[in-house]
Amino acid sequence: MNESHAGADFSRYILDRMRQLEERNLALREQKDRAEGERRIIENQKLKYEREARKLRSELERLRVGPMVVGTVVDVLDESRVVVKSSTGPRFVVNVSQFLEDSLKPGLSVGLNQQSFAVMCVLPASKDLAIFGMEIEEVPDVDFSEIGGLDTQISEIREIVELPLKRPDLFKKVGIEPPRGVLLYGPPGTGKTLLAKAVANSTEATFLRVVGSEFVQKYIGEGARLVRELFELAIKQAPSIIFIDELDAIGSRRMDGATSGDREVQRTLMQLLAEMDGFDPRGEVKLVAATNRPDMLDPALMRPGRFDRAIFVPIPNREGRRSILKIHTRKMSLHEDVNLNRIADATADASGADLKSLATEAGMFAIREERDMVYQSDFERAASKILRPESKKEPLELVQQYI
Repeated sequence: MNESHAGADFSRYILDRMRQLEERNLALREQKDRAEGERRIIENQKLKYEREARKLRSELERLRVGPMVVGTVVDVLDESRVVVKSSTGPRFVVNVSQFLEDSLKPGLSVGLNQQSFAVMCVLPASKDLAIFGMEIEEVPDVDFSEIGGLDTQISEIREIVELPLKRPDLFKKVGIEPPRGVLLYGPPGTGKTLLAKAVANSTEATFLRVVGSEFVQKYIGEGARLVRELFELAIKQAPSIIFIDELDAIGSRRMDGATSGDREVQRTLMQLLAEMDGFDPRGEVKLVAATNRPDMLDPALMRPGRFDRAIFVPIPNREGRRSILKIHTRKMSLHEDVNLNRIADATADASGADLKSLATEAGMFAIREERDMVYQSDFERAASKILRPESKKEPLELVQQYI
């Protein structure tokens, strides 16, 4: 009996021991799987850190490389040798780096090694539109329906600019050359820039806008270079319209006894005259300029062949003011008592910009009083605020008036 009990106890002991060993084995397997997972994570992190280390080492090597000399490719001799002109002046026959993937051609700006003058890289184009003040709009969003009171001027500019771009065959049949440029002149705020944008929209042409003062640069020759690059850019993006605002900044009449600064402006003007003459045909490139002071312009600018037509953009008359007000108030919530005829009568001598400001100020009066509708009284108060004679006084006179 005792032997049977002893055998049963031994069997239970063996079974318990086997269960313990199996549990231990499972625990060890789980530890092994966790260790394998952690090892894979560590190996991935190791690869990641090695890639970052290689990247940092290459960046460090790049930063250790000395500065390169800026040069211009003059001629390409073969696949491995070119003639370059360095920024210091002389010309050299130099080798091309085997790691250079870009194809070289005359006129490209390149980076040259300081010791061997070998071509190391191709530099991007020097034109920086943001710095040079050129605005490029790939078709302005202004059309002729947004311009009021200038029906005659719209008809003229469409005839001069739009027709040659859309129907060049008509000029070929008649046997005449289309007009090259048009000058818009008149008081400020009358819509000269809007006319230029609208004609660019109707022709689906690229619109390049530059203010005349942007051509006035510090260093000799920079202004002329900007003029040349502007016309080159216009030719590349043809059909295009170049709009030079405030032309009198560089196109003023030349006089004797000019200072060095005046002479630099005159050199820029001469470059502009040469580009307007265009030894090479400009193709689908039209020039539009605007000024408030046509009396200051140099006579060479105004001769036929440069600006073939001058369009006067006047202060709008009564009907023009009404049409402008209708355009600027068409999206406004107007009360039924608003009479645009009365507003047009009360705003004599106001420009289009004044009328736009008037509509905005009338809406501001409604917003200040937390209304969602604009009344006739709002326009009257806006007119007294914006168009009152006191606004034309000198600041000193206004101060003395209220002391």
